[in-house]
Amino acid sequence: MTKTTKQTRTLSVELFSTVDGFASGSQAEGYFGLYGPELAAWIDEQLARPHVMVMGRKTYVEMAEIVAGGEDPSFARMTELPKLVFSSTLDEPLPWTNTTLSREDVATVIPDLKSTPGDPLRVIGSLSLLRSLLRLGLVDRLRLIVFPQILAETGLAPIFAGLPDLDLRLESTAVLDDRLVVLDYAPQPPAAR
Repeated sequence: MTKTTKQTRTLSVELFSTVDGFASGSQAEGYFGLYGPELAAWIDEQLARPHVMVMGRKTYVEMAEIVAGGEDPSFARMTELPKLVFSSTLDEPLPWTNTTLSREDVATVIPDLKSTPGDPLRVIGSLSLLRSLLRLGLVDRLRLIVFPQILAETGLAPIFAGLPDLDLRLESTAVLDDRLVVLDYAPQPPAAR
């Protein structure tokens, strides 16, 4: 008799961050002005993998507008990927193809999705959603792409504001374009203190 194991989905989060933990800055350009060929290839590699894009309302609205008005080759791939957006204010039908709207709590939906077979779940941006997922212990991988900038005076959107202390296990690192560092972490269960 062969024992079968139930394969579950993983949930990863990918964020662009300054050294001091900001997702953007009041005077910063896109990609903090440091977009390069290796970063572009890294982004394309992530998009090429099968996954479900998971977003909050704000990121969904911003990304849908960018994709609708642009001609970047990656936009076609983002459109064909399945997307799940959490929002209590958006109404269907949603303008971006292949998007499912959930008004339910992430604390219920994400564990259910993770326990069923399917493509991995991937969050990009969506800081409020990220914070909720980290608080709930639902993030399997946290990937930070660290840009060599400190935006102490002009930084916006501090990524980890309001979170409890978290332990992370470093899984891998990479350097892109001789200036960006990719830190791939696995969040750890809270240790007894």
